[in-house]
Amino acid sequence: MYLTTQESHNELLEMDPLALLIGMLLDQQIPMERAFSAPALLKERLGGDLDAAAIALMDVDALTEIFSQKPALHRFPRSMAKRCIALCEIIANNYGNDAAKVWRDATNGEDLVQRISALPGFGEQKAKIFAALLAKQFNVRPSGWREATAPFGEEGVHMSVADITSQETLRLVKEYKAQMKAQKH
Repeated sequence: MYLTTQESHNELLEMDPLALLIGMLLDQQIPMERAFSAPALLKERLGGDLDAAAIALMDVDALTEIFSQKPALHRFPRSMAKRCIALCEIIANNYGNDAAKVWRDATNGEDLVQRISALPGFGEQKAKIFAALLAKQFNVRPSGWREATAPFGEEGVHMSVADITSQETLRLVKEYKAQMKAQKH
């Protein structure tokens, strides 16, 4: 995994499904590397493991304070703290406090994308990208995953975080995003 500039942060994303979900949740309107480093900083500031049930019970103001400490975890600390609490409530209440159950129990690719889309802060495109990330980097490949994640599930593309596995693929994804942004204007 190569989503942050720090190996220990990448290792947390590989080992902790909740960290990976929180990183993806925060991956909007800030640099990707910063979003995916945020779970490691959050874990450090909480003083223990990332526990969805514990985060779900946190006061929004208290979590906003944690998100706001320098370096801030997101440029919109309060709204993202609220989304993080909402995400953790669903993980705690609907998935037995096990974030990996979101994808581990999916019956097929469409079900996987729907489960992810139901999470706070995960629209259809982000859900497809996250499902493609799971497939490409964690071998989570229920039947029909490639079709359900199109176009992000295609092999040989460099469109999203799902495709970043090295400095070179990071560069290619950034080039692709710059091209897409230029075409919009």
